[in-house]
Amino acid sequence: MNYAIISLGGKQYRVSEGETLVVDKLAADHIDSKGVVSVADVLFVRNGKDIKVGTPFVEGAVVTLQHEQNQKGEKLRVLKYKSKSRYRRTQGHRQHESVLTVKKIAA
Repeated sequence: MNYAIISLGGKQYRVSEGETLVVDKLAADHIDSKGVVSVADVLFVRNGKDIKVGTPFVEGAVVTLQHEQNQKGEKLRVLKYKSKSRYRRTQGHRQHESVLTVKKIAA
């Protein structure tokens, strides 16, 4: 099984070729004109029995991702409540997300 562990947006993700990944919304300067995102912050690569561990990153390893779309995540309800004072507040939140597909893992 071939996979890699990448660092993207301050979080770490385990990715395999062909899988879809939902991450926090990427800034426009990370995405090129064709919708391709290249991640050089690769922490770990496994290609069959060949394993490469970075210190902190694997040299020369690049993961290529295709940007599919931007979307909003699931709605969260945030509640505030204070007892004995009749204070209640409800607020909603939807996180902005980017949907990416892993195209290639090059080590």
